[in-house]
Amino acid sequence: MPRALATANCIIFAALVAFGQTEPPPAFEVASVKPNTSGSGSSHTSGTTGQLTITNRSLKELIEMAYSVQDFQLAGPEWLGSVKFDVVAKIPAGARKDQGPAMMLALLAERFHLAVHRESKEMPAYALVVGKSGPKLQQVEPGGTNMNNNGNNNSRQITAERVSMAALAETLARIVEHPVADRTGLQGVYKLKLEYTPDNAKSDGPEGAAEPSIYAALQEQLGLKLQTQKLPVEVIVVDHVERVPTEN
Repeated sequence: MPRALATANCIIFAALVAFGQTEPPPAFEVASVKPNTSGSGSSHTSGTTGQLTITNRSLKELIEMAYSVQDFQLAGPEWLGSVKFDVVAKIPAGARKDQGPAMMLALLAERFHLAVHRESKEMPAYALVVGKSGPKLQQVEPGGTNMNNNGNNNSRQITAERVSMAALAETLARIVEHPVADRTGLQGVYKLKLEYTPDNAKSDGPEGAAEPSIYAALQEQLGLKLQTQKLPVEVIVVDHVERVPTEN
């Protein structure tokens, strides 16, 4: 799943504020879904208490939000990635943070008549392992995950005050766009800094990119390595979806 989409998911969850309600609400109270035909390459997701606003997101991205899956875990028509929509939804009072995907799923089922099934598919993947020279990580006291992936198309930086290897593997999966399984055997949480150049970076000079690739950076800076392998991965397969949503 792309970084922007992961950020959008976090915003959706942050917009859902818990008030102690026992039964989860089945759907947004009210929602507007409109096609976005601007042709803009930018998109935006924002959340405030009680409202979620999504601008210029593809239907594919919305489905990935609903099922909390990454790009390689969704199979469906090619046009899912090209049709864009704007969504403004009112979140019921008492909603919990973890109910965001269920609300998005209910919206897609109602407006797009979305129907899917799950299946396991073996696909190329990576195992995150410790390199020959051992890990170059600073273990810290536990206290939850705190990690950021910042930068631009030419240089990026992952920083974390506290992160588990499982959480790092999830972030790496979004970067390399393949499943990544934690096979380091390292327990606890760690403070780390990783600087790398994205695969699609453009060289601005004869010496090429200033930072190493994500693969080289992992070995040089953290003492970790991505090993290729094949893994069974759960995939969401779209059986039916309407290109045009029902009226608001």
